[in-house]
Amino acid sequence: MSLTSPWRADFPGILALAAEGQTYLDSAATAQKPQAVLDALLGYLASGVANVHRAQHLPGERATRAFEATRGKAAQWLNAAGNGEIIFTRGTTESLNLLAYGLEHLLQPGEQIVISELEHHANLLPWQQLAKRRGLELLVLPLDDTGSVDLQQAARLIGPRTRLLAVSQLSNVLGRWQPLNELLALARTQGAITVVDGAQGAVHGRHDMQALGCDFYVCSSHKLYGPDGVGLLYGRSAALARLQHWQFGGEMVLDADYHEARFLPAPLGFEAGTPAVSAVIALGAALDWLNGQDHAAVIQHEAALHAELLAGLQARDGVRLLGQPQLALASFCVDGVHNADLAHLLSEQGIAVRAGHHCAMPLMKGLGLSGAIRVSLGLYNNGEDLQRFFSALDNALELLR
Repeated sequence: MSLTSPWRADFPGILALAAEGQTYLDSAATAQKPQAVLDALLGYLASGVANVHRAQHLPGERATRAFEATRGKAAQWLNAAGNGEIIFTRGTTESLNLLAYGLEHLLQPGEQIVISELEHHANLLPWQQLAKRRGLELLVLPLDDTGSVDLQQAARLIGPRTRLLAVSQLSNVLGRWQPLNELLALARTQGAITVVDGAQGAVHGRHDMQALGCDFYVCSSHKLYGPDGVGLLYGRSAALARLQHWQFGGEMVLDADYHEARFLPAPLGFEAGTPAVSAVIALGAALDWLNGQDHAAVIQHEAALHAELLAGLQARDGVRLLGQPQLALASFCVDGVHNADLAHLLSEQGIAVRAGHHCAMPLMKGLGLSGAIRVSLGLYNNGEDLQRFFSALDNALELLR
């Protein structure tokens, strides 16, 4: 029996793509938006826009209230200790760059930054460049055969010189939850700063920041069924207090003279310039929409879809999965077939998947691959989407082999 999605009708984009004959299986890159998000965007833009925080007039006050309401919703979503622990950025990438510059003064030459082999470029390059600037050692934690960080190796590598650990919660290539509790405990034992890339993980489940115990957690609105151009940076109050300011301009100033200035603390001190007001307000609508769904039903539906995806891939000769994916996505390659050729033939049949290195080029090099196909699922996908994908995959492989 085909798996149906009770949420599909809430997503005009999915319905529009389906009407064009397109099957969207690229939600790990960016997700479609529910009608509630579109309504929030239009509602703000059509009712009179204004800048936030600095205006005393009614439109400005109204925009500020809606903007700050989203901060409260995000704090609740992540179970932060307070609204002041949420900073709005342009996305996960900007959040990680903010941290790499804001924490730079705390790291001394010869100390270590630790990441893992599976990191997205966004959680590799800022630390790589910081290591170059400060004369630091960048250590890379190896993976086991399943695609999880090898904890035995991690226990050996994380040591007295480790000053910062930055790891992904859920791999955007391998689709596995990483052993965060154990990794964070190892880092805390050394007094290291801990950063979690939740770009993928935030979409699948509610994550309690106070229970997780990391110093910083980052994620993006556009993967969380919200608009693009907005990210969330959670930081424990004590950790935020250690950050140095990295962008300068309007909004973040406490007092300024021609030769000296003082800056606001977090969160406003790290939100220089006019923010993406409409997108932040619409992110609040996305969080409201998500809060209104049956979370257990979403998990069950996504698990059933993922199981069907894995079963179909494993049943086809020559298809090799990368690691042992647990949810949300699966990356694979086919013996004797280039991933770009396969993606092209799938696209010609209306199947939207992603091909290439998935912004994890070092991981692909370690696997001996130039790239792979990734199929990623959203809660709006259904069994018919997978049937169309498998039919198109069989047609493409028949031509390519």
